[in-house]
Amino acid sequence: MSDTPRSFGPETQGAIYLRGLGGAKPEIATSFVGLEAQAKQKMSQEAWAYVAGGAGLESAMDANRAAFARHAIAPRMLGGAGQRDLRCEIFGVKAAAPVVTSPIGVLEMMHADADLAVARATARLNLPMIISSQASFPMEEIAKANGDGPRFFQLYWGKSDAIAESFVKRAEACGCKAIFITLDTTILGWRPRDLDLGFLPFLRSQGIAQYTSDPAFRALLPQTPENNPQAAAFQFTQVFSDPGLDWERIAKIRSWTKLPVILKGILRPDDADKAMSEGYDGILVSNHGGRQVDGGIGALTALPGVVAAVKGRAPVLFDSGVRCGADIFKALALGAKVACVGRPYVYGLALSGEAGVQAVLEYLLAELDITMALNGCRRPTDINTACLA
Repeated sequence: MSDTPRSFGPETQGAIYLRGLGGAKPEIATSFVGLEAQAKQKMSQEAWAYVAGGAGLESAMDANRAAFARHAIAPRMLGGAGQRDLRCEIFGVKAAAPVVTSPIGVLEMMHADADLAVARATARLNLPMIISSQASFPMEEIAKANGDGPRFFQLYWGKSDAIAESFVKRAEACGCKAIFITLDTTILGWRPRDLDLGFLPFLRSQGIAQYTSDPAFRALLPQTPENNPQAAAFQFTQVFSDPGLDWERIAKIRSWTKLPVILKGILRPDDADKAMSEGYDGILVSNHGGRQVDGGIGALTALPGVVAAVKGRAPVLFDSGVRCGADIFKALALGAKVACVGRPYVYGLALSGEAGVQAVLEYLLAELDITMALNGCRRPTDINTACLA
């Protein structure tokens, strides 16, 4: 990483206005509302339902946004933040900003380059990506595309401990610096948009590349996935989820890897305290973007209680509902070390592949940088509850 921090706000904003002198306008909308509208026009009906939808009445998605609306920023004048440095370090990884791309599966529905495009874009910006268990390419290929970029791995722990162990060891071998165990998807949520289309991508062999490339999974198959993809897809459905997963089973991961292990999906202070007593290295507060439990608490609403329960024993990260740089600022103000971004970068991917992902992430960083400047914050650690009304 360069010794000189990037000035994301002036650079990105200034470049757009300079191109505007020649009559050029951004191909990718700079607001989330515009971005989402563009993406909906470009994406297939199935892809749109999969990405944009949530569980049940989608009230948890609404709760995510309502929580951001309840927290207002109270700008501090004359803060003297002429120079900002957004850089941070998380789990031994040095990043250009406290922003990580959330793991989202089946990206092949949005663009043929899928996770490879995300890997290249995040590497160029020096932002960590979390590789998904439901990726469209094997993690080794994603890591190759990511090069020297910082990366983590997200683990869905299903019925097979052997597959979970194999995934973890492969992730470590291909340079992932931490493992995020997703806790909130031990069974697939009730998602009407997908159900009404009768569409589950995994049954069509989409989003299962980590499995079909894995020796422990392949050992379960009577024929190779190449010779019988339908049988492989069916076998995936038999091992993917396990609502019986518990604290005792996930503790096995300590015998598989020395990497930091973060629990993704914690929303309750008592679960956060339990995670700390069990010795985990971090918590990612998330309600899976509102895709799992209809009527669930907004993730930002849950964040302060989890931060209080952790008591500084480990980093707390945040995900779910982030749509703009101001949202990232609010999450950091409420105690998150890093904010994770999901749907926005996926819409960028759908619109323009790698370039679209990079553009959306640069917009987010630019707005975060400008918001920091307008609140007298020189670095992410300056952002705290005093910045909010």
